[in-house]
Amino acid sequence: MSQENILSSIQNLVATGIALVQNRLELISIDVQIARSRTISLFVLVACALFFLFFGLVMLALLIVIYSWESNRLLALSMLAGGFLMIGALMATVVLRSLKTMPKLFEATIAEFAKDRQELSGK
Repeated sequence: MSQENILSSIQNLVATGIALVQNRLELISIDVQIARSRTISLFVLVACALFFLFFGLVMLALLIVIYSWESNRLLALSMLAGGFLMIGALMATVVLRSLKTMPKLFEATIAEFAKDRQELSGK
């Protein structure tokens, strides 16, 4: 085998390795974008849940203060407090469910690296 063929084979091997690394880096980048998107949506849900829970607590406090006043105010405040507390509890449930079902970070990249290792080892 001549030196040009060996040099050409090495260049092809290096080019293939660089292409493989580039593909894996692009996959990692996509995984990071997905994780960032899920994290942002989770933070928004947490903020909404906290807002409604705190607002419900304020309404509950107002309900206790106004308890001895007119009966219409009592009914309105109790319905508002109950509504806000239910919405907050629902949002908290959505957040907890989202946390439990969130996939592992870089799951697709790890799977691809495992496939590459398996292919390279010949198994």
